[in-house]
Amino acid sequence: MGVALTEARARSILTRATGYLRTVCSHSLQPYRGCSFGGSLCGVGCYVQHNGFLTRGAAWGSFLEARTNAAQLYRDQHPRERRWARRARQSFSIFMSSSTDPFVPQERRFRVSQGVLEAMCARPPDTLVLQTHTHFVTDYLDLYRELARVCALRIHISIESDLDRLPTLPAPASSVDHRFEAAHRLRRAGLNVIITVSPLLPIGKPRDFFERVAACADAVVIDHFIGGDGSPGGERTLRTALPTAMAEVDPTSTSPDYRDRMVEVAREIMPGRVGVSVDGFAGRLLPAR
Repeated sequence: MGVALTEARARSILTRATGYLRTVCSHSLQPYRGCSFGGSLCGVGCYVQHNGFLTRGAAWGSFLEARTNAAQLYRDQHPRERRWARRARQSFSIFMSSSTDPFVPQERRFRVSQGVLEAMCARPPDTLVLQTHTHFVTDYLDLYRELARVCALRIHISIESDLDRLPTLPAPASSVDHRFEAAHRLRRAGLNVIITVSPLLPIGKPRDFFERVAACADAVVIDHFIGGDGSPGGERTLRTALPTAMAEVDPTSTSPDYRDRMVEVAREIMPGRVGVSVDGFAGRLLPAR
């Protein structure tokens, strides 16, 4: 399936967080609308595909809209939104991003995320969380070093399993090995790296997996789709093909008990460095750096 690429000028770029995300940050920022990773493994269970306002009737993974004025919008909105967060007695914290990966391959053409990060160097938030599924995150190491000097920067790399494929489902946007290599590279650069095992998929060799995580990350966050996809009982994910494929590999993996078992293994290997669900994404129960 091809991806339809368009450019647009957005009216706003900083969105005040609500619901689940509100416990993680004060704002979210989406440099793109849509996601060219939507047809890969991470897109199968992606909750955003159920957002009709965002998809506008198009299949998730079939479109990507570059918000070409995102950097200027950030500069314009920064003073007002920072004041709003202060009045709400919140840290001005940004999650980038909750619906579209900031480092889709087309970022190398459009450079929307790069422009926003450059704007943040001049007008930083208090905290910036970069969330990605791909090794392309390493493209901007110099920018991250500059950002880390002016704000609390956390780079979250999602590695949901030690398996690259689940039965009948597409491959991931970036291989497990490539994402681990990216985490090593970021950490060697002195940056705060968090591996997000979200949503938790079946793990073939849990101890080996978490030892590998421990070697390249400051901490790990483990989140199951039940309790983690923002709907009661994981209803949004249950409407997708993801749980069926998970059950083919390990029938127990679709239960929250599976998450608890993986958390226990992780805590043995990474004591004091394991966050669970929303507390982990919010940075609670994780070590300061």
